[in-house]
Amino acid sequence: MGARRALHFVFKVGNRGQSARFYRDLLGMRILRHEEFEEGCKATCNGPYDGKWSKTMVGYGPEDDHFVAELTYNYGVGEYRLGSDFLGMTLLSSQAVSNARKMGWPLKEVAKGIFEAEAPGGYKFYLEDKEQPKQDPVLKVTLAVSNLQKSVSYWSDLLGMKIYETNEEKQRALLGYADNQCKLELQGIGGAVDHGTAFGRIAFSCPKEELPNIEALMKKEKQKILTPLVSLDTPGKATVQVVILADPDGHEICFVGDEAFRELSKMDPNGNKLLDDAMAADKSDEWFAKHKMQKASA
Repeated sequence: MGARRALHFVFKVGNRGQSARFYRDLLGMRILRHEEFEEGCKATCNGPYDGKWSKTMVGYGPEDDHFVAELTYNYGVGEYRLGSDFLGMTLLSSQAVSNARKMGWPLKEVAKGIFEAEAPGGYKFYLEDKEQPKQDPVLKVTLAVSNLQKSVSYWSDLLGMKIYETNEEKQRALLGYADNQCKLELQGIGGAVDHGTAFGRIAFSCPKEELPNIEALMKKEKQKILTPLVSLDTPGKATVQVVILADPDGHEICFVGDEAFRELSKMDPNGNKLLDDAMAADKSDEWFAKHKMQKASA
C-alpha cells in the first residue's frame, strides 16, 4: 500500500461572510484557494444539490502537508441541520484563543487549557491554549460511531489506518496514516449516528493506481460505495480521480489520486480576493429579502 495522507474535512456553510470571519479572523487560517462552480459536483462534493456552488479551502499552510477545511456553499441554501455525526476538530493555537477573546466570540473551557468554540453552522472546534507549532496545528477530527469495534475494524483492516490508541471504557479510538498527520478519532455514542443535512465528508489521498483496488476491496467486502471511481474537473485546473465510500455509520469518505490532487491543490495567491469578490457579487441574500422569502433550509 502506497503512502496515504489525511487531506481535509468538508463543511457545508450557509453564510460565507460569517464563516470567513471565523476561519480567517478567529482560527487564523489562510484562504488557500477558492473555486466557483455553475452546477453540482458529480461526486456530490457540495451535497445533493444541482445548482451553483463554491468551494473554499482554508488552513494553516499548503495542502501538501496540512489538514485543512473545505467550506462548500450552495447559493440557494441558508442553513443546514446538524446531526450527531461530527463531534469536533481539535487544534493547537493560543493565538486562536486570544483572537476569540478579542472578538468577543463565545468560548467554553471544557478541560484545563482546552476551549470549545462554535463555528457558524454549529460545528465545534476545540482550541488547545498552546503555542501554535510550526508544523500543522490540526491534531484530530472526531466522528461519532454507533459500534466502536466495528468502526475500528473498518478503518484499520479495510482502509489500512494505524491504531494509535483505544479506550474501551471511554468508547474512543485514535487512528491515522502517519505520526505527523491529523488523526481520526472515533467516539462511540451508544446509539445511531444522525447525519442531519449538514453531513460532512473526510478526504484522504493515495497513489492513483490504488483507487481501483480500494473500490474492488469495498465491493468484495460488500461495503458501501457512494460514488464509483470518477474523474472530477475543476475549471482551469488538474482533473482528479476519486472514489467515495461510506463507513458502517454512513460517514462519507473520499479517496483521491495523490499526484493530480497535489497539482490541483496548489495554493492560489489570489484565493482571498476570489472569495471576497464572490461574496461581494453574491446578491442571493438581497434577492430573498426583496421577495420577502427565506433562503432554503436544507
